[in-house]
Amino acid sequence: MKKGKILVVDDNQGIRKALKLLLTPHFGEVEIIASPSTLVRTMENFKPNVVLLDMNFNTDINTGNEGLFWTSELKKMFPDVQVVLFTAYADIALAVEGMKRGAFDFIVKPWDNEKLISTLQLAYEATPKGAKTTVKSTNDNEMYWGDSAGMTVIRHKLERVAPTDANVLITGENGTGKDVLAREIHATSSRRHQPMVCVDAGAITESLFESELFGHVKGAFTDAHTDHMGKFEQANGGTLFLDEIGNIPLHLQAKLLRVIQNRTVTRVGSEKQIAIDIRLICATNMDLEKMVREGRFRQDLLYRINTVRMHLPALRDRAGDILPLAEIFLKKYAVKYRREADAIAADAARALTSHAWSGNIRELQNVIEKAVILSEGKTLKLADLSLNDSSRSTTSAGQTLEEAEEKTIRDTMVRCNGNLSMVAKELGISRPTLYSKLKKYDI
Repeated sequence: MKKGKILVVDDNQGIRKALKLLLTPHFGEVEIIASPSTLVRTMENFKPNVVLLDMNFNTDINTGNEGLFWTSELKKMFPDVQVVLFTAYADIALAVEGMKRGAFDFIVKPWDNEKLISTLQLAYEATPKGAKTTVKSTNDNEMYWGDSAGMTVIRHKLERVAPTDANVLITGENGTGKDVLAREIHATSSRRHQPMVCVDAGAITESLFESELFGHVKGAFTDAHTDHMGKFEQANGGTLFLDEIGNIPLHLQAKLLRVIQNRTVTRVGSEKQIAIDIRLICATNMDLEKMVREGRFRQDLLYRINTVRMHLPALRDRAGDILPLAEIFLKKYAVKYRREADAIAADAARALTSHAWSGNIRELQNVIEKAVILSEGKTLKLADLSLNDSSRSTTSAGQTLEEAEEKTIRDTMVRCNGNLSMVAKELGISRPTLYSKLKKYDI
């Protein structure tokens, strides 16, 4: 009996016809579309178990970024659906990145028929039985509130603030989930059906800052071959999330302030003002008030972005949430890596709850992911956790947040033998942000 519903997304007409003929005899239903422009609507109507997703959809663009973007979006909105990437031989590195974002596997073009069918069947078998393809809200997909007093305060504040268009500033240490809270605010706002555009402000080079945020017109500079819509315009009608806002250089803050005040943007190379309607959410792990006193952050900009502030507590201040979060990550990665582990040994649980977690939830997630990969059998053991003294925080009660951050970066540099890519990945920040912090702390 044929089982499973397969959705194929590929812009090549010949490939679509070939796959329709190849897959129909082996699966219950096969749907083919040419572009991701109708992907979400097709997902909701067709309700597939597996999506076979091409990595590129523009003949003149072969970066694979579209495939990576849609992989991430599908796993956020339809977490029970398995994604198999369809890629050219040269895109294999991108396909591996796609698997890190949640893809089940990848198939290389030109494909082997038996390999393709077998992979799609395995992907179907990996879907939770009885699961339905429905859009999952951020509430039950990512955000874990727990029972701590600090998170209860934030939840109550969110319920009052989210329905408004008030600017929100989210503060907290690295890894506490500032981006997740931002998505929760958007998902519970009146703008939830409009786009949410996320920008890592610390990753934008100064020379491209205006172009990336405000856009440019064709011919504005050497490589401006076409008009480009900036992030503010992309978020029009929805939410713009500016992460790492404390990393924006002082001389560029004035330009950002002007756009936030006037709610208009002017593309680089143009004099036309374009009206924008956005809800602004910003986030930082820095002490912006201290930066204002030191002349490194504009006080008027702080006033504009700080209508409502939400401060996420460190994981060490919500110790009762450590094991529930660990169990959530355990289930997630057991499915992803096809492991049997479904429980945490008592000594491992004690180690998790006593660990300082200087990297907060992101560090916990990383530890559990590694543990699941290394695990054998149905129980995570203490040895699987790879917790060591160098990853423990020794932050004293009198230590400032910046001192704790500097120590975390230095410890991670030692642990990763100075490999900056590994350091940035473990800390959960971009390489430009890492460079900025290395310069800041003279590391």
